[in-house]
Amino acid sequence: MTISDLEFYLVEIACDGQAAPLSSLLVRLSTDAGLEGWGEAQLKWRASELGPRRDTILPVLAGRSVFDIEELLELEALTTAPLRSALEMASWDLVGKCARQPLCHLFGGAYRQRIPVAVRLTAAGPTDHASGPTFGWCPARSVPGDHAAHGAPAVPDGRPAQLARELAEQGFHSQILTSSADPERDRQTLEAVRRAAGERVELRFDAAANYDIETARELSADLEADALEFMLDPLQAGDLDEIASLRRQTSVPLAVWRSIRGPADVLALVRSGAAPFVAVDLGLVGGLLRARECAAIAQAAGVSASLGGGASAGIGAAAMLQLAASTPAFSNANECGYPQLQDDLLTQPLEILDGMITVPQAPGLGVTIDRAKVERYQVS
Repeated sequence: MTISDLEFYLVEIACDGQAAPLSSLLVRLSTDAGLEGWGEAQLKWRASELGPRRDTILPVLAGRSVFDIEELLELEALTTAPLRSALEMASWDLVGKCARQPLCHLFGGAYRQRIPVAVRLTAAGPTDHASGPTFGWCPARSVPGDHAAHGAPAVPDGRPAQLARELAEQGFHSQILTSSADPERDRQTLEAVRRAAGERVELRFDAAANYDIETARELSADLEADALEFMLDPLQAGDLDEIASLRRQTSVPLAVWRSIRGPADVLALVRSGAAPFVAVDLGLVGGLLRARECAAIAQAAGVSASLGGGASAGIGAAAMLQLAASTPAFSNANECGYPQLQDDLLTQPLEILDGMITVPQAPGLGVTIDRAKVERYQVS
């Protein structure tokens, strides 16, 4: 089965309230067997670029076997990790459809059937990989498929605590608060969130690489009473030696996300002893295979792993679920923006219950794309 065609789509899904829309690049691969596979990434491409980029990349892909995924990941024409991730995702969708199996079965089986997810109370900081807009939470709805907005709201004072309470009541017991870059405001907000959410909620603080080591040390000392699951990306430079130094000065567990660009970075993290937690972003590391390699290194070293990022109009979320289902190392709640969407691009929404998403069992990524929705949300 070989690749015969490639299409790119840029979509934006409207959000409630003050949130900006989610912007996603979709990839559709067609084959000589009449099957199509879909992938998704967050890339700052303009709609006017899609045609020229397709004309450049399609000749490199045309005629290649969809099964040669390692070879695909090494193609020089695929210049960025998010693009490689999206095309690899579409390829795996095709492989699963050809095998008539969900991807998790091809990756070793469904180790877990439902995936706990972590959701954000405030917008995520930049990841330095052209990921488009940042993401946060708008008021959620309890009906599966009738989701809240996924975007970057201007969150007023007190709103994160209110959202934390609402989300906890809906069963989301893993929540992420992103730094405001003001340590005193961060401290006050985290205290308010902890009071509102209660002790059952595992609270993560994404420092968004905002602080120097002295500020991070002082802030972490203030946060020890808030019983954080971990503090993510505490230092500006992302220097592992400095993070390791901070770890020795605080009882708050640390985690690294933005500087993990592949398996070698996880190995460096392990060797440095910088953090007991690592977050692996499909777009940053370049796809599902590389994420599995990252997870294997972390598991062997006793470092707890989860999937980070998670912005998705449904396709990327389905890929995340297939990966998390079949990878024992991803045992922590995995960050996922899907529950925060106002709408998605799927014919049937993913099933969300008690803060977990059920792994879809259809072939490939397990979901069917609603082409009418793609057209509705397409940016021209």
